[in-house]
Amino acid sequence: MKSVFKTDCGQIREHNEDNGSVLEKDDVVLAIVVDGMGGHNAGDVASALALATVTSRWSEFPGLSETDKAIEWLKQTIDKANHTIFHEASENEAYKGMGTTLVAALCNEAQVIVANVGDSRGYLLKDHGNLEQITEDHSLVNELVKAGQLSKEDAAYHPNKNVITKAVGTEPQTECDIQQFGWSKGDLLLLCSDGLTDMVKKDTMEHILKGTSSLEEMADQLIKEANDAGGDDNITLTIVEHDGAGVGEKI
Repeated sequence: MKSVFKTDCGQIREHNEDNGSVLEKDDVVLAIVVDGMGGHNAGDVASALALATVTSRWSEFPGLSETDKAIEWLKQTIDKANHTIFHEASENEAYKGMGTTLVAALCNEAQVIVANVGDSRGYLLKDHGNLEQITEDHSLVNELVKAGQLSKEDAAYHPNKNVITKAVGTEPQTECDIQQFGWSKGDLLLLCSDGLTDMVKKDTMEHILKGTSSLEEMADQLIKEANDAGGDDNITLTIVEHDGAGVGEKI
């Protein structure tokens, strides 16, 4: 598997409150994107704490040979991040109310397990197929869409489209969604913050992922498209490619 991680401040924001990484252990890749929120620099703190929690627990990851154990590790890691951020916000008035979205994926040659909280997203591009969103936004507009009160087209322009209904660290407890699926050689996994998806349409993302030769070029082009469209927010993404060669190059 090959992978790339990129983050960009965008055109409007003075600070980058996004974070993320790609970690490797044995035959498993863990990709993660977090998008912090809160006043002053609290978003930076929340996303950094979430990433630090995941990184610190990576040495305890049990592997993907037993899927149930891997899923439990992922859930416990997100619970730990939630507790850490909520505790820090409770102890420091400047950080009150801070939190972060999170989308993370465990990948090996056979399968992908994706967890998400908030509106950072995961997409899968099957070899010669279409780009499909594999996570569900925890957001106000998505709740309205599911209730039949808002169309998907109108949701993209709704004034409250960035209001999320669930995050890591804003409440004493949180619950992540878990998706599990198989994948094969030629497939691409994209994790990203809403700084990309709010600016770049899915068809454009699909075109870039299908038509660009290297992961580095894909990531750079996606970020350029978001910035050219206004770059209203920080832009962060990871791409993991199933190349049939095990854990390999990280960019």
